[in-house]
Amino acid sequence: MDSYLIQVNGHGDHAPMLDVNLKNTGNIISPGKVKGRKPRWAVRASEMSKKTFNPVRAIVDSMKVEPNPKKAMISLSLGDPTVFGNLPTNDEVTRAVKEVLDSGQYNGYAPSVGYQSCREAVAAYYNCPEAPLKAQDVILTSGCSQAIELALAVLANPGQNILVPRPGFSLYKTLALSMGIEVKLYNLLPDKAWEIDLEHLESLVDEKTACLIVNNPSNPCGSVFSKSHLQEILAVASRQCVPILADEIYGDMVFADCKYEPIATLSTNVPILSCGGLAKRWLVPGWRMGWILIHDRRDIFGNEIRDGLVRLSQRILGPCTIVQGALERILHRTPPEFYHNTLSILKSNADLCYAALAAIPGLQPVRPAGAMYLMVEIEMEHFPEFENDVEFTERLISEQSVFCLPATCFEYPNFFRVVITVPEEMILEACGRIQEFCEMHYQGAEGTQDLECDK
Repeated sequence: MDSYLIQVNGHGDHAPMLDVNLKNTGNIISPGKVKGRKPRWAVRASEMSKKTFNPVRAIVDSMKVEPNPKKAMISLSLGDPTVFGNLPTNDEVTRAVKEVLDSGQYNGYAPSVGYQSCREAVAAYYNCPEAPLKAQDVILTSGCSQAIELALAVLANPGQNILVPRPGFSLYKTLALSMGIEVKLYNLLPDKAWEIDLEHLESLVDEKTACLIVNNPSNPCGSVFSKSHLQEILAVASRQCVPILADEIYGDMVFADCKYEPIATLSTNVPILSCGGLAKRWLVPGWRMGWILIHDRRDIFGNEIRDGLVRLSQRILGPCTIVQGALERILHRTPPEFYHNTLSILKSNADLCYAALAAIPGLQPVRPAGAMYLMVEIEMEHFPEFENDVEFTERLISEQSVFCLPATCFEYPNFFRVVITVPEEMILEACGRIQEFCEMHYQGAEGTQDLECDK
């Protein structure tokens, strides 16, 4: 019998010295009893998992409320345009995937950053003189969410901070906190069509600021920034030498009276990682095809950020190869009428919803200009029986079976978000129920004062 003395650090339940006896049985060495340590199970969740927090799920899952059984449920909460079947993708998009599937040529592994031909197709689609792109400037990802995750992971270290819009998409905070990155919230201004409070934004920048997230068109606001406002945002980023992570998944999903400007087309010096994908514009969120477009004309990112993105993409094997194979055909065969028809439906729904809610005492909707959402302010002083937007929306479910997301989910209390992708008749029915609910609970100035006196 051979005896080995192993030195270990004496921490916790481990003794400073362990005497391990190994029995030599031919070519196999089996461990004997370990002295000084009693084996026990000690499996714990990782720190990353403990730091991962989705505010939408936390709030929605805690809303233990049953809808009114006498009324069919109308959900205006989920940002999935496919739910009700009224917004199918185009036949050319479906046909492109069928052709690739039948070819049998895309059943294997692809490079982690995507097939070269597919990266070329995306680069060609978005290339323009103001923001030139080549294949090496494109990283294909599993949806826009993974694009945002990789962009954050390559730009920020634990202990650094990122600047995030308020109200804003909850994923930014969820990802950042799980990575040990601090989130600083800059304000959007509802009375200015959700433009950024630029003075507040710039005041948040410090030596630990890793990037600025700009979401345009916006979830949850449905806002679209003007060219001049984007230039003002770029001026702040340029002065402070802060790169931009542009979440442009709703790019080009703007109504006819508005124009979408990709932020990279307006800058020659601020380095930008633009995240996008097929999910919203092509109405296929489940296909999980996204991308990062690298805009770096002053070579500020250099090879380091590009190489970092490649390395991070190698942790998994990239997006679905079937959809990759169809990507060029999807981008170039989808007829313009498809985009136009989708936006016409969204614009009509937005106008109907805005007009109906604007007529309800106690509510102040903010007119959207694109994307799939509309934000509504609740004048809480006129609904004194509710403490906040969460309680307001809970009661709306229990009494009227209408589910809107409380804007506390987006760090913006006393508002709620409406998804405008549902069929027109459902929008009208939901708005009618919201009106009935508000009329039931609304208290004018006198009623509010009387209620205060009774307390």
